[in-house]
Amino acid sequence: MTDDVLTPTPNDCDLPRIRAQFATFNEAIDYAAKSRKGLNFHDMRGELARVYPYSEMRADALVMARRLIAAGIGKEDRVALIAETGPDFAALFCACVYVGAWPVPLPLPTTFGGKDNFIDQLAIQLMSSDPKILLYPEEIAEMAAAAAARQGCGSESWQDFAQRPAPDCELPTASPDDICYLQYSSGSTRFPTGVAVTHSALLHNLYGHSTTMELGTNDRCVSWLPWYHDMGLVGCLLSLIANQVSGDYLKPDAFARRPLAWLDMISRNKGNSLSYSPTFGYDICARRISSQSSVAERFDLSRWRIAGNGADMIRPDVMQNFVNAFAEAGFKASSFTPSYGLAEAVLAVTVMPPGEGIRVELVEEERLSGAPRDLSRPARYRAIVNCGKALPDMEVAIKGENGEIRGDHQIGKVWCRGPSVMHSYFRNEEATSDCLVDGWLDTGDMGYTAKGYLFIVGRAKDMIIINGKNHWPQDIEWAVEQLPGFNHGDIAAFSIEMENGEEAPAVLVHCKVSDPEERVKLRDQIADKVRSVTGMSCIVELVPPRTLPRTSSGKLSRAKAKKLYLAGEIVPIDLAA
Repeated sequence: MTDDVLTPTPNDCDLPRIRAQFATFNEAIDYAAKSRKGLNFHDMRGELARVYPYSEMRADALVMARRLIAAGIGKEDRVALIAETGPDFAALFCACVYVGAWPVPLPLPTTFGGKDNFIDQLAIQLMSSDPKILLYPEEIAEMAAAAAARQGCGSESWQDFAQRPAPDCELPTASPDDICYLQYSSGSTRFPTGVAVTHSALLHNLYGHSTTMELGTNDRCVSWLPWYHDMGLVGCLLSLIANQVSGDYLKPDAFARRPLAWLDMISRNKGNSLSYSPTFGYDICARRISSQSSVAERFDLSRWRIAGNGADMIRPDVMQNFVNAFAEAGFKASSFTPSYGLAEAVLAVTVMPPGEGIRVELVEEERLSGAPRDLSRPARYRAIVNCGKALPDMEVAIKGENGEIRGDHQIGKVWCRGPSVMHSYFRNEEATSDCLVDGWLDTGDMGYTAKGYLFIVGRAKDMIIINGKNHWPQDIEWAVEQLPGFNHGDIAAFSIEMENGEEAPAVLVHCKVSDPEERVKLRDQIADKVRSVTGMSCIVELVPPRTLPRTSSGKLSRAKAKKLYLAGEIVPIDLAA
C-alpha cells in the first residue's frame, strides 16, 4: 500500500466530544472507539505511513488484554513497555489498563551513552518497577532481554507476544481510585522513582488541560515527543484518547534527524494544530531554517493554534528567534502557550491562557538568589517567563523555608494541591512522605506568583551556594551561551567541594576546537565571561562534544554530569597536551 491512498483520521465527526469526564480511562478508550478519529503515524520524512483509528486500537487492545490474562498477568501487576511511537505500544498500554495491570512506559535506546548504558539504565528501572514481563520491539531484543535477565523478569518482543493465544475471558472492573499506570520521570537514573497515577488523577488533569486550552472543533495534535515522557505520553497520547482528538506522530529519532519534518506535518494539517515541544525543539528548527530562504513557500503555520512550551526552563530569546524565523510562514507569537508541570501532578499544573503568548518579567539576579544587592556592581536582570494560571481545582502556593505562604513577587518553593497530584512513589514511602505533606506536593522548583500567574525561577536542588550566596546554574550556562559557537545544552554548571572543604562552581563545556593554544584561550574566555556576569571565579573544564549526559527527554542532566565528572567518567580535555 502506498501512502497516497491513505486517508488520515478526521478532525471532527458526529460523536459529541466529552472532555475527559469519565470515571476511568477504560471508559475513555471505549468512548473514543465510537468515533472515526484516531492516531496517524508518519515515516522519517513526515509522510503518512499508518492510519490507526481508535476503534482498531480498542479491538487490538482487547485481544492483547486476553493474552495478558492468559499469560498470568492480572490486577496491579506491572507490565514494562518499551515506549516506541507506534500502534503496538498504544494497544498494549490500553490492554494493560483493561486488565487492571499497570503499564510502565520505559525509554528506547538513544544515540547517547551506548548499548551498555542503556542496558544498565533499563535494568535499574525494571528493578524499581518489578514487572512481571517486559515487552519490546524486536529490533532491540538483545538489549531488552539482557536487562530483563539481570532483573529476573520475563521478556518478549511484542511481535512474539502477538502470537500467543487469546482465549475468551472476563475482564476486571476498574475503579477511579485504582492505579492506572506508573510514570518514571525523565531524570530517573541511579535511584528511579515511579510515579503512581490513578484513573481519577489522570482524567482530572486531562479535563483541566483540555478546558484550559479551550479544546474545540477542528483541533488536531501533531507530535514528535517520546511516549515515555509525561508530556509525550499524557499530553500527546492519553489526552487525545480521553478528549477524542486525532493525532499525527513523528518518531523522536526522526525528529532528531529531520526536525523540519515536524513543521511540514503541521503545515499539511487542515485543522487547528496543537503541538508541544521543550525549548530545544523550537531552537533546533530556528537554527536549521536559517540557511533556507523559502520559508513561506515550504511551510504554512498559520493554523498552529497552540504552540505549547514546557518540560524545561523556557527561553524567551529562543522563542523570539523562532518567531523571527517562521513569521513569514504565518506563525503567530500569540500561539505560544507556556506551561508548568511535572509527572508528580500527572502533567500540567499551570497553563497560559490561549492567545496570551509568552510574557516575561525582568527580575534582578540578586533577588532571584535571595542575596543582598551588591551596590558596587551594576544590577543584572534575568527574563522570567510567565507559565500561566493553575488548572481548574489545582491550587498553587509559594512557601518559604518554614512553610509560610509568600505573597506576590516573593520567591520561594512552589507547592501545588489538587485531584491531579500523584498517589505516591511506587514502593518508596520515604520519598513519598518527603514531597507530599497534608495533600500538598513539594515540586522542588522555585518561583513566584503575580496576579494568579506562576513564574518559575529554577530547580531548588540545582542551586549553587558559594560563600553564602545563591547562584542559579542557568545564569552561568546562559553566560557561556552568549559566546559564539555555543548552543543550549553545551554547558553544565554545578558546585563541587574543594580540598579545603569549600564549595566552588564548576562549568563543563563542550569543546569543538582542536588547536591547543585556542583551547586555552577559549577556557580563559569562558572564565572571564562567567566572572563578568556572576562575579564568581569558576573552574572551567573543556570536554569532548556529546559528552554531557541528557535525560530521556533530551534535557541536560546537571546532576548526572556532576556525578560522572566526580567519578572520573567524564574526562576533561588535557590542555597541556
